[in-house]
Amino acid sequence: MDSSGTPFELMLERLIDASPEKLYRAWTEPDLLKEWFTPRPWTVSVATLDVRPGGSNLIVMRGPEGQEFPNRGVYLEVVPNRKLVFTDAFVSAWVPSAKPFMTATITFDEEGGKTRYRARVGHWSEEDRKQHEQMGFHEGWGKATDQLVDLVSRL
Repeated sequence: MDSSGTPFELMLERLIDASPEKLYRAWTEPDLLKEWFTPRPWTVSVATLDVRPGGSNLIVMRGPEGQEFPNRGVYLEVVPNRKLVFTDAFVSAWVPSAKPFMTATITFDEEGGKTRYRARVGHWSEEDRKQHEQMGFHEGWGKATDQLVDLVSRL
């Protein structure tokens, strides 16, 4: 069980020296998201974001050898500068995906002039959670968050 307290959830949490507004922008503006979202040497080749409840997103991650991994999802909840909830259970509007894997809740809470940043990722099964952990959730999301911190320090 992860420290979040649920058997299907993984979580990353940091106190970041940036405003919630800057972090929210980095998650919701395609050009900014492309700069940090995947741990280098991976990149994001496409970021199409319709940031509203029911809006879809497409993020294509490109590996160092040029292989591409499209990730489609839908936003479930959007609270500007505070919270984003999205899932890959749907690929657009309310069209179900072939294999739902996760739902992410990203929160940005102001704390003493900084932001308490939390990325909570819920999975559909214990097996999915373990698979995500073995794929390198903590290392990959950690490196991406380091890149996010670097980006928002320049905004």
